[in-house]
Amino acid sequence: MTTTGTVRYWAAAKAAAGTAEEPYAAATLAEALDAARTAHAANPEFARVLLRCSFLVDGVQVGTRNHADVPLAQGGTVEVLPPFAGG
Repeated sequence: MTTTGTVRYWAAAKAAAGTAEEPYAAATLAEALDAARTAHAANPEFARVLLRCSFLVDGVQVGTRNHADVPLAQGGTVEVLPPFAGG
């Protein structure tokens, strides 16, 4: 079932997306990220940055879980976190 929510980009992901946040309409994290890649296809750096990012879904770290197995909740939030210096 497709849900809607917000994707928030931080640091290099924010720069590559050209925005701090945007809506998603997806059932899983994989679907949301695929849609974001498509939306930002004009900037190849966006897809490269996503490869290095970690993700929080509603405050829970995704870690090594398959993104297709991470469901998104209605009104949820996906945080896109590139590596940060010193942490």
